[in-house]
Amino acid sequence: MAVGARSGHDEPEDRPERDESPAGGAAVPPEGEGDAAGGGGTPPKGKKQRSFWVELPLLVGIALILALLIKTFLVQAFSIPSDSMQNTLQRGDRVLVDKLTPWFGSEPERGEVVVFHDPGGWLEDTATPEPNAVQKFLSFIGLMPSSEEKDLIKRVIAVGGDTVECKENGPVTVNGKSLDEKSFIFPGNTPCNDKPFGPIKVPEGRIFVMGDHRQNSLDSRYHQELPGQGTVSNDEVVGRAIVVAWPLGRWATLPVPDTFDQPGLNAAAAMAPAALGVAGAVPLVLWRRRRLTAGRTAG
Repeated sequence: MAVGARSGHDEPEDRPERDESPAGGAAVPPEGEGDAAGGGGTPPKGKKQRSFWVELPLLVGIALILALLIKTFLVQAFSIPSDSMQNTLQRGDRVLVDKLTPWFGSEPERGEVVVFHDPGGWLEDTATPEPNAVQKFLSFIGLMPSSEEKDLIKRVIAVGGDTVECKENGPVTVNGKSLDEKSFIFPGNTPCNDKPFGPIKVPEGRIFVMGDHRQNSLDSRYHQELPGQGTVSNDEVVGRAIVVAWPLGRWATLPVPDTFDQPGLNAAAAMAPAALGVAGAVPLVLWRRRRLTAGRTAG
């Protein structure tokens, strides 16, 4: 016996039920039931979402791993501890250093600002502060500059195979070409009057570096008594500083000055015309000698 809802008219309690089911007698589920595609039956209950607090440690772990990978292989932050690179870099600036390109065999180039490990003897009298546990952890994953490693930041002036020198009152010269350094050395400084040097032949696989604040930079000029005459091995180079990231008001890129792109600066390029001339003359000389030898034999 089916009980219907009353509509306001007296109807008998007992009445024959009408068959309103679809053809074939298929049951129709109540409104709101069944899957979205129109299939019958009650859908399975969805999986219960994990709590945010359960997922949070996983997200933090992934973020830390990514930060560590970025610091190891891509980019690392460094803090500027001195005035030796003024005005290009100020004490307290944070720079981002590209560590990726050296993995592909790229070597430092003239004019780049690079970070490198102490080659030995450059920072022996420099005290390093003792960081706390939080600072150690943040520097380990690359979110804070390391305060334990003895790293330096300077500008590459010459690379392996170059001859570099600077006489008193004169400009720095690389392979006989004078550098115009007005755009980056500290205002009022001279290129090298505090420490003239050279000529120095830079060994292959090494670089000669100088600070932009010439009269306040203990750079390659001051370590010529060390192996390599004050030059730095490419293996000690961490990477190239590409941008000043902090403070935000000093955000800037660190491009290579135009003077390092002048024609003839590259020692190999300067020798190329002579080498090509010799290479072209050799076949001509051999051909002439062969003709003279053939003429004597015929006579």
